[in-house]
Amino acid sequence: MKTITLTYPLIGIGEQFPVQQQVMAIGQFDGLHLGHVSVIKRALELGRSLQLPVAVLTFHPHPKEVMGKGDYEGYLTPLGDKKQILEELGVDYLYVGEFTPEFSKVSPFDFVNNVLLPLQVSTAVVGFDFRFGHMGEGNPATLNPLSGGKIEVATVAPFLLNDEKVASSRIRAALKAGDPETAQRLLGRPYRVRGTVVDGDKRGRTIGFPTANVGMSSKYVAPAKGVYAVRFGIGDEVFGGVMNTGVKPTFTDGTIKPTFETHIFDFDRSIYGEEVWIDIVQYIRPERKFSGIDELVAQIAKDAEEARRILDA
Repeated sequence: MKTITLTYPLIGIGEQFPVQQQVMAIGQFDGLHLGHVSVIKRALELGRSLQLPVAVLTFHPHPKEVMGKGDYEGYLTPLGDKKQILEELGVDYLYVGEFTPEFSKVSPFDFVNNVLLPLQVSTAVVGFDFRFGHMGEGNPATLNPLSGGKIEVATVAPFLLNDEKVASSRIRAALKAGDPETAQRLLGRPYRVRGTVVDGDKRGRTIGFPTANVGMSSKYVAPAKGVYAVRFGIGDEVFGGVMNTGVKPTFTDGTIKPTFETHIFDFDRSIYGEEVWIDIVQYIRPERKFSGIDELVAQIAKDAEEARRILDA
């Protein structure tokens, strides 16, 4: 998959960008959940039937982040994660539209005629609730007329699970409620965060439970503070673990930045500076303050036992 960054207005058509007809799925796609994947897969089906390359157009940074509106608290799938998933799905081109306050003012007509048509989009594939252009004035029904009939439009119906629409907002709410299992059902995969192992206070090793302190590589949606059963990936290796995310109230006054610390099972080597990923599998308990080290150690032992049971199941 080739990734191409777009800055409005486009320049260098025919030089930077492939000039050929293509099927394009368009959307923010934060989460790349089952609903988003249904849009991408529809584009892939059409591309195969029409013998055309398949592209995805997304936008970065998130419009809510740029405009300071809505419930934006971070990404479910930062751009790097999005690239990996789309490549695995079989997408040929990923166009990343640079979202700026200026771009937010581009009219639906200009978006279609100055972005989609120059990129030779023959068929646009969008979700039923797709909106584009200034103030979201464009919708699936306006795409074809605005293109002068040059762009065919395939609109994908909402993806339902248990008669409820799969949506990024539901995934965010589930994570905030300490319910990664619901998030996983809606995503079609475990919720994953990535980062680099950094120095911590090294207190865990003194109490028999060394931890890997992970500095996040992007601004992810943070799950509810507490203890979780997780899978911990280093390169091609995958380990079970128990993770605490929070402010360590037993040792701090709660004013520090929340941390992601994982005790990795059956593991004994230094991984400082290494890039890792964490799949958040199941919530075990909320974070709480303990009366002392002995009580904390006893609880961590129980948490680790419970996490092993969850992961083995």
